[in-house]
Amino acid sequence: MKILVTGGAGFIASHVVDAYLEAGHDVAILDNLSSGRKANINPQAEFYELDIQDERVADIFTSQKFDVVNHHAAQMDVRKSVADPQFDARTNVLGTLNLLENCVRSKVGKVIFASTGGAVYGEQETFPASEQHPTWPLSPYGITKLTCEKYLYYYEQIHGLQHVILRYANVYGPRQNPHGEAGVVAIFIQKLLAGEEPVINGDGKQTRDYVYVSDLVRMNKMALDLQKGDVFNVGTGKEADVNTVFGYLNRFTGANILENHGPAKLGEQMRSCLSYAKAKTELGWRPEVELEAGLEQTVDFFKRQERAA
Repeated sequence: MKILVTGGAGFIASHVVDAYLEAGHDVAILDNLSSGRKANINPQAEFYELDIQDERVADIFTSQKFDVVNHHAAQMDVRKSVADPQFDARTNVLGTLNLLENCVRSKVGKVIFASTGGAVYGEQETFPASEQHPTWPLSPYGITKLTCEKYLYYYEQIHGLQHVILRYANVYGPRQNPHGEAGVVAIFIQKLLAGEEPVINGDGKQTRDYVYVSDLVRMNKMALDLQKGDVFNVGTGKEADVNTVFGYLNRFTGANILENHGPAKLGEQMRSCLSYAKAKTELGWRPEVELEAGLEQTVDFFKRQERAA
């Protein structure tokens, strides 16, 4: 297949690019490098440094004739979306619409869309949340992701553009960006390796469903073979609080730093956990990497990076 991966220089999508290339697909990357890194770009892929909102995207679609678009490019910082909802909407909604219009014009067969579980469901009523859980996002980021899901349904019904929506839990692993507000695992690791005290917001008892990046990659490979529009959670069905994550990372980095608790963040979601029952039943997918093992592998990656610097 000929596949375009948007955001392919970023943390998650760069792993997807690697897997698609290893499977023998022809892969191109579209990334404006606002948060992606050149070091993540697989040299076997064709790279276009361009924003998904740019009108020149049309030229790429016309010349390449993609079979599949795997769409990961996004403004993904929840707090930034709160601070600037218009920027969030321009990137996530208008950027996605630009891609979808070009998909229709160039007869792309399928779009695989990276959505979000926690931000789309909002404060959960049931744990773990299934794909049928009510969607009441509490941030502009969650709203834009849900809006894109609705547009995908529209484009499939009206234009026959097939889609698969993957609602991710909290993803962690090698290449995660330790800068900015997102990605608590990477942020903690970088600070601990530097001998600094990470700040745990509030009492640290807020929980998330942490899923290792290689498990997401397997799901993105399976999505290539799906024959109908659908939505799947991609999580572990398990909750872990921030204190637990800090404890593992403190041990694996060898930092042995005392917990440092700061003020709680206003409006922060207290619990998030996704059911993967549908993916298991329909696709045979299940998470394979346990939290402790995944965190240890992630710390090892950052240690190797530090030694190579």
